[in-house]
Amino acid sequence: MFAVAADVYPEWDAAFAAQLIEEFRLPEKRPIKKLSRGQLSAVGIIVGLASHAPLTFFDEPYLGLDAVARQLFYDRLLTDFAEHPRTIVLSTHHIDEAANLLEHVVVLDEGRVLLDADTDELRGRTLQVAGRADAVDAFVRDRDVPARERLGGLRSATITAEPGDAEAAERAGLTVSAVSLQNLIVHLTSGAAASVTAETAAA
Repeated sequence: MFAVAADVYPEWDAAFAAQLIEEFRLPEKRPIKKLSRGQLSAVGIIVGLASHAPLTFFDEPYLGLDAVARQLFYDRLLTDFAEHPRTIVLSTHHIDEAANLLEHVVVLDEGRVLLDADTDELRGRTLQVAGRADAVDAFVRDRDVPARERLGGLRSATITAEPGDAEAAERAGLTVSAVSLQNLIVHLTSGAAASVTAETAAA
């Protein structure tokens, strides 16, 4: 497999491939058809990274990998990208795991684009405020609130952020925190998905 890759990809980095084979502990003499799911994923990762192809797709590349191996992939991907910049497309359902890798996010639902934005822009769209339920309710009364949660007398709410909202929330005695990229995408796309469903039903 790696010998074929070396012939196919002009920028193939044999030394990097050998390093990755050792780090992922691949049994080099075992036939491909006898590799486990995780080992097959490691083969794909190694080809994708060591090829240095100008356009590289990783489609759920971590299937079968444990947490340590997934982190190894993310670390090597970042390091190699810094040394060999190129376009890398990563499809994933583990959004928070890959959040620090992403410069741009596209969310697809049944073939339709629900979201297409730079990661930094997305992170600036929302805030989470938390505190006493009455204080949170008063603060968010005239704001767009994609999500709310309540536990006893406490409440948290995710709001579509406007300039100055963080400072205003703190003045109101509320705790302000960033929304994880995964939760943010869920909040931002749930309404869009419902809209798409309604549009499809109407059609």
